[in-house]
Amino acid sequence: MSQPRTIWIACLAALLSLLPASFANADESKAGELRISQPWSMELPPNAPTVAAYFVIHNGGQQPDRLLSVDTPIAATAQLHEHVHANGLMKMQQVQLVEIPAGGDATFAPMGYHVMLLDLKDKSKLTDGAHFPLTLHFEKSGDVTVEVAVLKQAPTPATHNH
Repeated sequence: MSQPRTIWIACLAALLSLLPASFANADESKAGELRISQPWSMELPPNAPTVAAYFVIHNGGQQPDRLLSVDTPIAATAQLHEHVHANGLMKMQQVQLVEIPAGGDATFAPMGYHVMLLDLKDKSKLTDGAHFPLTLHFEKSGDVTVEVAVLKQAPTPATHNH
């Protein structure tokens, strides 16, 4: 085999070896020391007026941060919510902010913290396989926009290998 062809094949093999790592982090965004992963939402049921978005915020830094608000072009209003157990019932309530502890996580998942999208503008972005932007506004780390994947069913929990 000629030397230029051998070099070309070696370069191609090196590039191909990087692909799995790139795809593994395709659903991850960064803001300062924060890493936002696995943003997703359920496919919009017929005639549903609202939908929720979920993700995990990992704080790799030494200082806590706060998620202050969120927004998206597909809804007039996006609010931070949580489910709480009160008087034997589960109820949903709006929260003003979500603390992200230093070296810890804030998990947005069904029956926990979540982003409620109200007064939906563009329901075509809420079908299985679609994506929509969601901008998170942090107190210290600034703003970051993530692409939320719309799924027909909830994803299986990921294993973390920190």
